[in-house]
Amino acid sequence: MTAASNADGAIVTIETCTYADNQKWTFIGGTVQVFGNKCLDVPEGSTVDGTHMQIWTCTANDVNQQFSYTGDNRLAWTNKGKCVDLTSGNQASGTQTGHFFDRVIYEYRAAQLTSFACTDNNHNQIWNAGYNVNNLPPTSQSNQFGTNNCGTTSSQTSNCQTAYLKYAQLPSTPPPPLLTYLAMLTQFRRGLLFMGAPTIGDTEHDEVAWCTKSDRGTRIIPNGALAGVHFVKTSNYVQVSGVGDFTKLNIRGGDEGGELDNRGADAGGLVFGDTFGNGTQYHEWTSFISDTEFCFRACTGADATVNCNHIYDVMGCFWNIPANYDAGVFETCDGDNDLPMGVYGTSTWFQGVSPTPPAHPAASSSNCVAVPTVTVAPAKREVAVKGRGLSAFPRATTVPN
Repeated sequence: MTAASNADGAIVTIETCTYADNQKWTFIGGTVQVFGNKCLDVPEGSTVDGTHMQIWTCTANDVNQQFSYTGDNRLAWTNKGKCVDLTSGNQASGTQTGHFFDRVIYEYRAAQLTSFACTDNNHNQIWNAGYNVNNLPPTSQSNQFGTNNCGTTSSQTSNCQTAYLKYAQLPSTPPPPLLTYLAMLTQFRRGLLFMGAPTIGDTEHDEVAWCTKSDRGTRIIPNGALAGVHFVKTSNYVQVSGVGDFTKLNIRGGDEGGELDNRGADAGGLVFGDTFGNGTQYHEWTSFISDTEFCFRACTGADATVNCNHIYDVMGCFWNIPANYDAGVFETCDGDNDLPMGVYGTSTWFQGVSPTPPAHPAASSSNCVAVPTVTVAPAKREVAVKGRGLSAFPRATTVPN
């Protein structure tokens, strides 16, 4: 969202993201603020669908400036049933926002925003709150264990909680994966070794990033930890799956694994990549890791919450992210989108309901290119992983209808 100026009554539009001051919005005390003292405001408290949004000097307890960020990423006018809406889904720069209050899509071009009645499955009302990869804050969550502004000095005691899911461009070949994702261990975990190392599921708040690239300020995945890595890019997400000895990342031997994702536990983990544009932040992502296998999917687009659903946290990699988990193979592929986890035709299965349905088959892939064994390098092969984290405003992802 972009404020036209810092004057009272300035309109709010969408424009190409530049991270200028008029695009830096902060959630404070139930308000959405810009310029330090201006708040997103519903003119005269109008509840008429299509009302154009504005900014106004913040006033304590002004109901026209009270907003909440919902679990399905809507910006809702508190207790009014209205959501910030991108007018007609128009992504042209200058389009105003309004309060159709359904779900407004946080697009980065300029269209004026309005408010409309909040409605389910309305992509015009879905908004993401994120960060500039080149200007990260020290932390992105209160009570966060680690840090997001990690510098460039790698260390096996780093508490970095920012991950980079990237690939490298090799001459005359498609871009192979640079990666290996993962995220395990922390000082907290080390401190409990005398009591028996806790599991991933017990320490999601404390997980940290491990990379194969040595200049991200993270911990470094030891050579030999990865026995197979498979990178797939689709039109809606990138994913990495693989196997190895992840006790080298301080995961307890015999740990059957746990889920890490962008919601819950006040972890503060952030994930970035360049598959869909340099420095793209993935607001929806899900991953699993055990002592011998891992999977990581980072999603973008209107169906990101469906493709990266996180509610099946005990089902593991094979069920949530069908893919190649073969050892001895390191490859990068193009792929079709998998069917959404848990969705079978018009029905949605809920974890714990008997019987448990089978996993969807892995979608087809093509253009696979073998790459060298993933090892540590300062400028090539990047792979990052991170511990469970959450976007700026975590809530449970709505199960797809």
